Amino acid sequence: MTLFEELKTAAADDWADYTHHSFVQQLGAGTLPQAAFRNYLIQDYLFLIQFARAYALAAYKGDSFDDLAKGQAGLQAIIEESELHVRLCAGWGISREQMESAPEHPATVAYTRYVLDVGMQGDLLDLHVALAPCVIGYAEIGNRLKPALDANPEHPYAEWIAEYSSEDSQQMADDATANIEQLGARFLSDARFPKLAQIFATATRMETAFWQMGLDLGAAEE
Repeated sequence: MTLFEELKTAAADDWADYTHHSFVQQLGAGTLPQAAFRNYLIQDYLFLIQFARAYALAAYKGDSFDDLAKGQAGLQAIIEESELHVRLCAGWGISREQMESAPEHPATVAYTRYVLDVGMQGDLLDLHVALAPCVIGYAEIGNRLKPALDANPEHPYAEWIAEYSSEDSQQMADDATANIEQLGARFLSDARFPKLAQIFATATRMETAFWQMGLDLGAAEE
């Protein structure tokens, strides 16, 4: 198994809770309340600002031009991803400025600052393990939901599913998996795996909490 697969196996229950959360299931079925999706998108836009900072930190933590290039590529990909949120929210008359001025939900703060804290305290391997549930998990979810889009081109969440099932998203996930494997060859020891597994499981549980936040905010508007 790759290092990522080992981490995923060690956190199997947490990973299943995240990737099969009710938010995801409803999104795929097209039954997710619009208010839940809208609130999620706004918070995810704020989330991506902090994740972009995490990739900038990854570049700073690098000690080779290859490390720097990977940090830069991750940062650029996050900036491009944020445009999906801008386009979708514009359809509800919500501007970029309104999104940026929205208050961060505690779930957004907890998750993003955890990743940044892991990166500040640890090395590149710690940081990329903390980033992995988002980068790789969204591609896995997008790929699993793609048949729903293929079956219904008028799917209410077609653009979101198309984004995360796209070749670019799948390639980014593959690159992230390969990068963790390479960093493991540089930094991993048997004694260190339990800490990495803890980081991965914690970040995965925070992804689950992020989905739940979307459902809760949507329910509050009903």
